Amino acid sequence: QVQLVESGGGLVQAGGSLRLSCAASGLTLRRYSRGWFRQAPGKEREFVASIDSTGASTNYGDSVKGRFTISRDVASDTVYLEMNSLKPEDTGLFYCAALWDGRSYANSASWRYWGQGTQVTVSS
Repeated sequence: QVQLVESGGGLVQAGGSLRLSCAASGLTLRRYSRGWFRQAPGKEREFVASIDSTGASTNYGDSVKGRFTISRDVASDTVYLEMNSLKPEDTGLFYCAALWDGRSYANSASWRYWGQGTQVTVSS
C-alpha cells in the first residue's frame, strides 16, 4: 500500500520561506510524476506544482510561479517544495500527490495517491 507523508509545514511571516517534503513508502514511485496541491478553508483543492519522473519537466500554478520550486530526490523517493516570498494567500493545507494518469495535471482527479497534508500558515 502506498503511503505519502508530508512534512515541513508551519507558521511563517509574509515574505518568509518554507520547505515541504513528501516521502513515499510501500511502493516505489520513482517512475511516476509527483505533485503538490493546496486547499484553503472553504475553497477547492488547487494545483501548485508537478514534476515528472526524471525531474526534467515541471509545471506550476500561476499563483506560485517564480516563488515556488518543486524538486525530487530519486534515491530517497522524496519530493520537495521550496516556497519563497510567502504571502498570506498561500495559507492552506498542502497535499502531496503521486501517479498522474496523463490527463490534466492541474486536476486533482488525475492523481491516484494522496498524503494527509501539512498545514502552512502565513501571517501578515
